Amino acid sequence: MAVSASAVAQVPVSGGDYFVVQQSQGVPHVSLGGTVVPYKEVTLSAQLPGRVKFLAGIEGDAFKDSDLLVELDESELRAKRQAAMAQLANADVQLRNAGVQYNRELWSPKTKSSMGGMGVPNLFDQMFTSPMEDMMGERDRDVERGADIYSSQTRVQSARNTIVRVQSEIRAIDAKLRDAKSLAPFSGVIMKKFIEVGDTVQPGQPLLKFADVEYLQIVVDVPGRLRPGLSEGMMLRAELDIGDQEIPVRVAQIFPMADAQRHTVTIKFDLPQGVSAPGMYAKVMVPDFNAPARSNPVTPSSAIRYNGSLPGVYVLGDEGKHQLRLIRVGEQLPGGYTTVLSGLKAGERVVRNPGVGISAGWTSPSR
Repeated sequence: MAVSASAVAQVPVSGGDYFVVQQSQGVPHVSLGGTVVPYKEVTLSAQLPGRVKFLAGIEGDAFKDSDLLVELDESELRAKRQAAMAQLANADVQLRNAGVQYNRELWSPKTKSSMGGMGVPNLFDQMFTSPMEDMMGERDRDVERGADIYSSQTRVQSARNTIVRVQSEIRAIDAKLRDAKSLAPFSGVIMKKFIEVGDTVQPGQPLLKFADVEYLQIVVDVPGRLRPGLSEGMMLRAELDIGDQEIPVRVAQIFPMADAQRHTVTIKFDLPQGVSAPGMYAKVMVPDFNAPARSNPVTPSSAIRYNGSLPGVYVLGDEGKHQLRLIRVGEQLPGGYTTVLSGLKAGERVVRNPGVGISAGWTSPSR
């Protein structure tokens, strides 16, 4: 609700500093509670089973991008990788041997090699038996040579496939070795840790909650009827739970879909740097353009004094005496002013900054 210029008029009266109560008119605002959250927040989870070997720190410790946060014991993976490297070396030897045998078959076919044995029977076999088999169609040396070459090629290809398979296994093991280490995805702090050194974890188990707390936002569930009055980049006022501090906030993101059960729209508001901490409660003043404009008296926030939980102001009476008036406060306005829902009316004069020595009795609220 905007404060008119006349609402801050000050009338000096002898014996104190007084403020003339005026009416303020503007768009009604609705106070909506929300939670301060980090701009970026992630939960790091285990990607493979194992025992926690290293934990970088505790809640609140800050780390830079790509710093090591958690490391699992990787002894078993190292052993598997060493075994796979041995298999790769074996496969390489088999590939070289298969290549040599293939070249031998090309240049010195087995089908032309003579069988070992006695000299005369072997000579008789080469000069008479083998040629007669070829002539009678009982044996085809070209087909046999083709089969031998194909068999040699198969052994070469099998050795190559073995190398590819073992290399794939090594890459899979290397990926698991990388998964055994959880690195900081960005510069931030540890918000919460779920494990300790020595714990055994399973895939999917949360390890750490990590967040960037340099930039903070307020997340508020806004009723659907208030959504049309908001747009990205719009500046509003918010009140933090720390010392009732009032700060400006900016509409950063409006979710495109409303909650189907509560019929609210989630909206994020950017906070100035260094004014709050994640998890704190905050209230955002959202304009309600659907409600009729209200006119309420305005008084300086410094004029309000609390007797326990009851707010009141010192009103200057007709006889020049101070009267302690019980009021009902409304929303806080920019410039250090507060609207009054009941207890004051326009034209009355209140003490702007009542001192410690001022005293008076309670009076009935004016209507």
